[in-house]
Amino acid sequence: MLCSMRNTLTTLHLGENFIGEDGARRLANGLRHNTTLITLNLASTRIGAVGARHLAVGLRHNTTLTTLHLSNSRIGDVGAQHLANGLQHNKTLTTLNLNYNQIGAIGAQHLADGLRHNTTLTILDLKWNHFGADAQHLSDVLRHNTTLTVLDLKGNLIGDVGVHHLADALRHNTTLTTLDLAGNRIGAIGTKHLADGLRYNTTFTTLNLEHNYIGDVGAQHLGDVLRHNTTLTTLNFKNNAIGAIAAQHLADGLRYNATLTTLKLNFNEIGDVGAQHLANGFRHNTVILILSSSTP
Repeated sequence: MLCSMRNTLTTLHLGENFIGEDGARRLANGLRHNTTLITLNLASTRIGAVGARHLAVGLRHNTTLTTLHLSNSRIGDVGAQHLANGLQHNKTLTTLNLNYNQIGAIGAQHLADGLRHNTTLTILDLKWNHFGADAQHLSDVLRHNTTLTVLDLKGNLIGDVGVHHLADALRHNTTLTTLDLAGNRIGAIGTKHLADGLRYNTTFTTLNLEHNYIGDVGAQHLGDVLRHNTTLTTLNFKNNAIGAIAAQHLADGLRYNATLTTLKLNFNEIGDVGAQHLANGFRHNTVILILSSSTP
């Protein structure tokens, strides 16, 4: 199919079609020779690890595909290994979506190995997998990779230990701009690690920490970072058990910050006192544009 349409087709969406392993094999064969396809969406197609192996072979030879969506395709650790092998040789893919794929620590290590040699991927979506605290493998990539700008690790339950590894990598990374850590059971200790990493990072712009447990103490650490950070533009602290004390720490940071444009504090416990603290901080801040405190 891809070969017969090779002169015109640029985008192909086959999501929710359950094409399975055989369908993936046929598509992969087409990718070997196709010279126009830019986006391929195979979300929820049940290609499994075998299907991922076929696609990886196609990626080795394809020279045009830039976006590949494989969310909820049941590829697991073995499938991640196959794709990682393909990434080592591919020179065009910029966006890879692997969310909801039952990828654990072993799969994360394989992906990390692939990214060490890949020089084109800029967006990697790995949300809702099973990494746990073994995010160390991906943090090793952040130390050396020079192209990745967006990393989505939402819902991987990496906890304070896992985020410690990522934070250490942020000290050295010079390309990542966006990190999504929503729903990862990160507490005050993990937030401190992040704050320490952000003190040295000069490229980071967007951090999503919604649905964690940073609390007042964790917010204090990030408030301290705001005093000195010159790149952050967006912070999301939605649903983090943040109270009036935390609001005061954030407000103190905002007094000195000149770059933050969006601060989300939905579904916390700031109250009237906390709102007053924030208002006081805004009096001295001339950049902040959006404060979200009660709506998603």
